[in-house]
Amino acid sequence: MSAKWERDSETNQGTLTFDIDVDTIKKGIDSAFAKAKKTLAVPGFRKGKMPRQIFNQMYGEEALYQDALNIVLPEAYEAAIKEAGIEPVDQPHIDAESMEKDQPWVLKAIVTVKPDVKLGEYKGLTVPKQSTRVLVKEVDAELEKQRQQQAELVLKEDKEAKNGDTVVIDYVGSIDGEKFDGGSADNHSLELGSNSFIPGFEEELVGHKAGEDVEVKVTFPADYQADELAGKEAIFATKIHEVKEKQLPKLDDEFAKDVDEDVDSLDELKDKTKANLKEQKESQAKEAIEESAINQAVDNAEIKDIPQAMLDDDTDRQMQQYLANMQQQGINPEMYFQITGSTKEDLQKQFAGDAEHRVKTNLVLEAIVEDAKLAPTDEEVKTEIKDLAAQYGMEEAAVEKALSRDMIAHDIAIKQAVDIIRDSAKQEKTAKKATDSEDK
Repeated sequence: MSAKWERDSETNQGTLTFDIDVDTIKKGIDSAFAKAKKTLAVPGFRKGKMPRQIFNQMYGEEALYQDALNIVLPEAYEAAIKEAGIEPVDQPHIDAESMEKDQPWVLKAIVTVKPDVKLGEYKGLTVPKQSTRVLVKEVDAELEKQRQQQAELVLKEDKEAKNGDTVVIDYVGSIDGEKFDGGSADNHSLELGSNSFIPGFEEELVGHKAGEDVEVKVTFPADYQADELAGKEAIFATKIHEVKEKQLPKLDDEFAKDVDEDVDSLDELKDKTKANLKEQKESQAKEAIEESAINQAVDNAEIKDIPQAMLDDDTDRQMQQYLANMQQQGINPEMYFQITGSTKEDLQKQFAGDAEHRVKTNLVLEAIVEDAKLAPTDEEVKTEIKDLAAQYGMEEAAVEKALSRDMIAHDIAIKQAVDIIRDSAKQEKTAKKATDSEDK
């Protein structure tokens, strides 16, 4: 096997010239004959029993060359690209230059490879300062959210409904005196002010009491999902059965223990809430720094003409992953497209929009792996396999079989490249600081 690679300096394509040795060709021809003779019916011989010599006399050995080439080519091509040290990103266009008897076959392949990356600065980049300070008002807001979650609904006797109250209603909708599908319900609970109904509907019920009949007049939005209702005026004959208001618990030690059984007082709950918010902010800050720094590193790099095949592969991969996630939630692709009113082509366009940025980012990170000479150790690979096995509830051997050590090592190296970019980034100072009185 010998392979020669000549790259076009103006594109991401090149010519890979390689040969297939005589012994490999012979094995390919033998396999092609074994396959061909099963289908040949020749007088004097049972099907599948034709001798090779008779076949060669009748058809010529050359009749087997194309099938033999199809048999040996995949392995030969893989060996050639490995020897040439290239990484194709699309299917090659292969032509036979020479297929002489008892001579090595010579082939030429037009191959599209990854574009070259000229790295710019990727260490010590300046990013916006990320605050991880937790303010009193943020702790109070989180406690209030928990209060709302612990609220009870209590009947309001002979009192008007207001925003925040929940009403239990029957309603029948009609347009021009005709009822329409989906426009009626009985004993429906609706929180006023939640904006979960047609604009204007909830507002019409404010100020009314239980037992009242209300004629609600609304206009469906022009962009309403049901085309037959969009922009139409409708009347809903509505009966209010009950009006309920939220009864919030007191913010005290008992409330704290109800919310979190691991605390004994409101002060402990506040401290724990603050710690949780701090952890969230630190995680968000890390992500923001990482995103900003990586985007700068990508912008600083030069990449010429990303092959369309790479963009298409990325788009398809993103789509398949997204639909697989939907499948795990019990929503198959057909159901997803029906629910969203979209098509496969719509989803494809959605992911295609960011494909260039994703591909370029990955190319830059791979270039940094090479530039920084990142090479995960066997111990790091073993640890990653163990972590993945625990995460997905699989045996370690199954993880290694599914992903291969090379793939796992590649992913670790990419993470290490991200660490270099993020951890070396410098945060620029903010102009304004929160006052001590705001700090919790």
